Amino acid sequence: QVQLVESGGGLVQAGDSLSLSCAASGRTFSSYAMGWFRQAPGKQREFVAGISWNGGITYYADSVKGRFPISRDNAKNTVYLQMNSLKPEDTAVYYCAARRVPGPSGRIYEYNYWGQGTQVTVSS
Repeated sequence: QVQLVESGGGLVQAGDSLSLSCAASGRTFSSYAMGWFRQAPGKQREFVAGISWNGGITYYADSVKGRFPISRDNAKNTVYLQMNSLKPEDTAVYYCAARRVPGPSGRIYEYNYWGQGTQVTVSS
């Protein structure tokens, strides 16, 4: 079992940056692929970014490519999402997820564990 806890959300202005963290429990974190998803009010949850078990492969939604680099520190059992050049349309609850295989995926149903989410609000 893996427990995930996100932190770092908040209220910022358009153009600002914000860094999200996801701390994972369990000794198997380093063998899992990780992902970030988001859900805006009235919309379905969507993929944002994914990273392989060792950080060697990263994968992004077109809407955030070049703005939201994902990274991980297996020694700290933590995955990060650095959000730059934020836009009002980035406003959402951001979720961290873990997948019991080494490679990332953009499909929600392929992730086995989820955090509780952290709110990110970007004002114009």
